[in-house]
Amino acid sequence: MADDSDINADAGAIPPFATAPIGAALGSVANLLSAIGTVWIGLMMVMIVLDVIGRNFFNAPITGVAEIAGRSVVAIVFLQIAAAVMQGRLTRADFLIRRIERASPKAGRLLDTLFALFGALVFALILWASWPNMMKAWTTAEFFGVQGVFTIPTFPFRAITVIGCSVALCACLYRATMAWRTQGEAAV
Repeated sequence: MADDSDINADAGAIPPFATAPIGAALGSVANLLSAIGTVWIGLMMVMIVLDVIGRNFFNAPITGVAEIAGRSVVAIVFLQIAAAVMQGRLTRADFLIRRIERASPKAGRLLDTLFALFGALVFALILWASWPNMMKAWTTAEFFGVQGVFTIPTFPFRAITVIGCSVALCACLYRATMAWRTQGEAAV
């Protein structure tokens, strides 16, 4: 395993799983959520294929596939986003950041720190906006679908958003701390 202070020279990324207990634990949680999201993708693909086969060959579609698939996409994103943050795989202008890092490693690390802090801010805002919706879904037994045909509770999907945002927020703060610490060590 890499040391917390190591920087991946190719992408300017902090090691995905640092030896620090917090980094290791956060990386493990992020990987677990990502694995759940990956399995969910596979199950959703099987469900969609079965629906298409049932619809086209037996004139018997599976009820609720469209509703489940629509909600699943958002849930899967929030299950996998923390792992992307921990591994430094979030979308960004790497061509520009790499050029800046070559010219000034300190400026590159500062950009990494700012990027992670802005990510933390975004996830904090999503978390702040999602929490009341999750609590409302829990207390009112909110559901989606057509009553009498197909319904599913919204709470699990809203809870996944909150959990995913919470872990992604922690991952962003961790990466910002590691980038800042690495920047401080490079200056010494």
